[in-house]
Amino acid sequence: MELLGDKEQEAILDSLQEWFEDNPKFPNKIDRVLLTRFFFCMHKDEEKTKKLLETNYTIRLANPYIFTKRDPTDQDSKNTIAIADIVPLPGLTKENYRIVVHRLTNPDANLMHHAEDTKTYIMLNDCRFSLPDAIVDGAPVLSAGDVHISDMSCHSMAHMRRMSLRILRTMLKFVQEAYPVRIKAIHMVNCPSYMNNMLAFVRPFVSKKVFELMHFHTSGIESLYEFIPQDMLPEEYGGTAGKLADFKAQFLEKVMEKRDYLMDPQYWELEKA
Repeated sequence: MELLGDKEQEAILDSLQEWFEDNPKFPNKIDRVLLTRFFFCMHKDEEKTKKLLETNYTIRLANPYIFTKRDPTDQDSKNTIAIADIVPLPGLTKENYRIVVHRLTNPDANLMHHAEDTKTYIMLNDCRFSLPDAIVDGAPVLSAGDVHISDMSCHSMAHMRRMSLRILRTMLKFVQEAYPVRIKAIHMVNCPSYMNNMLAFVRPFVSKKVFELMHFHTSGIESLYEFIPQDMLPEEYGGTAGKLADFKAQFLEKVMEKRDYLMDPQYWELEKA
C-alpha cells in the first residue's frame, strides 16, 4: 500500500492528526507515517483508527517505565542490542508482508533484564513504524502486515523465570490489542525440547487468535521455506538474501538517525496543559 494516498485519504489523515494533536489524552505530536499505519491497520476506517489509537496510547501512558525515557545510545539499549537481534528484513513477500526476525544471540539468562529489554524492543519497533517498509517503483509503501520469525535456540526456562509478569502481561496486551500492524504469522524455529513448558508460562496472556497464528518448526528449518521464500531469508536461516548481521547494522543506522524522534517527549508523553 502506497504511503502517500489520494487527496481524500490525505484529508482524512489530516483530520485524524488534528484530532490526535488537539486531544488532551494524547501527546502533542504523532508521526505521519505511524498515523498512516494505524489507518491502514484499521482498513482505512476513521472511527476504528481512533479507537486503536486510544487503546495504544492508553497503554503507553499508563506504563511509562517501558514506553518513555529511552535512548538508543544509552547503556541499557546497548546491552539489549548486544544480546538480541530484532531485525526487519528488506523487501516484502508476495502477500506484501514484512518479515521480522527476533532472536537472542547469547544463552546466558543473567544478561537478561526484562524491563530494560522490553523498553528497547518497543523503541526499535517505534523506529520501524515511523519508516516505510519498502520502496516499490520509486514510491514508499507500507506492508499489509508482519510475519515474525522467533528463533528459540538461545531461550531457556531460566529466561522465563527472570520475566516480570507485570511487564509480560502489559507487553502482550499491547501487541495483541494496540499494535499498528497486523501480525499475519509467527514462525517459531529451533524450538527446544521444553518448548511446551515455555508456552505454558505465557499461555494465560496470549489469545486464542494469536496462538492460531503460530507455526512450530520442530524438525529443521526447511519447513520454514514452505511459508517464506529462501531468497528473502538471511544466510543464518538457509536463505540467500544476505547476512542478518548486515541487516541489523543497516537498521541500527536508521535507529540512530531517528534518535531525536524516539527521545522527543512531545511524541510519547502527556505534556499538554
